[in-house]
Amino acid sequence: MKTRLWVGISVGSTQTRVLVTEGATTLLKARLCRTPAHPRALQWLLEALALWQGSPVHAVLSVDDLGGESEGDFHRDWFPDFGGPLYALEVTDRGRPRCREDAAGELGDFRDLEQLHLFDALESGR
Repeated sequence: MKTRLWVGISVGSTQTRVLVTEGATTLLKARLCRTPAHPRALQWLLEALALWQGSPVHAVLSVDDLGGESEGDFHRDWFPDFGGPLYALEVTDRGRPRCREDAAGELGDFRDLEQLHLFDALESGR
């Protein structure tokens, strides 16, 4: 059985960053427009990743403040069930502690998303 994919999505003031990992392997890093052009873009991205890799996706959408402006760009009504058979999505506050290093620096600093992944892994083990 393949390892579950982990996807971190961080909404910034000018862009949205995406980090995809499978276990300890970084598969994809991306810098995208701040707001998706289509309401189902994030859902379809997560589903496409699951289908491409043949593994379910656990995604975390990191926002500055729950219910605030950055979360508002990814309207909650776009995700009525926050997942399905291919992915699960949770929205979390960016204020979680982080401490992991970014090993692949070509696309810049993604440490906060990698830390969110580490924190999420520790929490799910409880």
